[in-house]
Amino acid sequence: MFKILAVSLMVICMASSAFALENDTRVFKIDPDVKVEKAHFHNRYGIDLTGDLYKPKDFDAAKKYAAVAVCGPFGAVKEQVSGLYAQEMAKAGFIALAFDPSFTGESGGAVRNVADPSINTDDFSAAVDFLSVQDYVDPEKIGIIGVCGWGGIALNAAAMDTRIKATVSSTMYNMSRIAANGYFDEQNSAEDRYNAKKALNEQRTKDYKAGTYARAGGVVDPLPEDAPQFVKDYYAYYKTPRGYHARSLNSNEGWNTTSSLALINMPMLQFIDEIRSPVLLIHGENAHSKYMSEDAFEALECEGKELMIIPGATHVDLYDNMEKIPFEKIIAFFHKYLK
Repeated sequence: MFKILAVSLMVICMASSAFALENDTRVFKIDPDVKVEKAHFHNRYGIDLTGDLYKPKDFDAAKKYAAVAVCGPFGAVKEQVSGLYAQEMAKAGFIALAFDPSFTGESGGAVRNVADPSINTDDFSAAVDFLSVQDYVDPEKIGIIGVCGWGGIALNAAAMDTRIKATVSSTMYNMSRIAANGYFDEQNSAEDRYNAKKALNEQRTKDYKAGTYARAGGVVDPLPEDAPQFVKDYYAYYKTPRGYHARSLNSNEGWNTTSSLALINMPMLQFIDEIRSPVLLIHGENAHSKYMSEDAFEALECEGKELMIIPGATHVDLYDNMEKIPFEKIIAFFHKYLK
């Protein structure tokens, strides 16, 4: 009797651990009922990407599921915000893939800490590639979620990739707009851009001579007393146990400084008026970045476009504040358009 019980317990433990992540470093509250495993795939540039694949509690490999790829914020890793969003989607019955972009986290790329609008847009399509060939995923029912800077990249991907049937952009940044114009478009002049490019190209020369790459720095630390509130909000997430992660660029030394050159020179969101699939934009009422979602909403012409403003919410509230992130709305949106 004891042997039978022991064997049964061992089988149960094996079944549970089969979906556990080795060296699990996720910073959010983990739901033990959601199955998660590593996923490896590659983008069109041959860069190997790594993701965490979340499956519903009652996952059945014989079924065909709707699926969602999730990424962001810009400079974060899948163990932070995107993993939380993916876990919530899996709890709602979706297959969800949270992934690290090229050159960051556990994903590949020989040079590290590089951002590029074309490659990063393709990273979303690579996640769609991966999901679309899984036997348990319906390739006609794939959506994406982008958070913060990846909210803009998600729109960029939806404008290019017709396989994406629905898009959610949460607390969106348009990173090329920020790089070219500064916050609130306060440096939106040819002279400002010239001076920025001059300094960045001088840094390129220094990097080449040194054989390494200067880093732009993550969230400022120590935090100045006169820092804007949104910078304080970033600090409260990325630099404290709430959201700190050893692989997160924002938690540490940031992107390679010269990454901004590509963002300045190749603006995103140029063709979002041609997106034909539905888009849900979510932003906080008190977010410093709200103007970017409002402008994107005006540019969209697709049927089913929505702009949801969360009362009292800041930009960072939509990273991990479960009382502010409208998961019920996100889930209902995907149930409607990935049916």
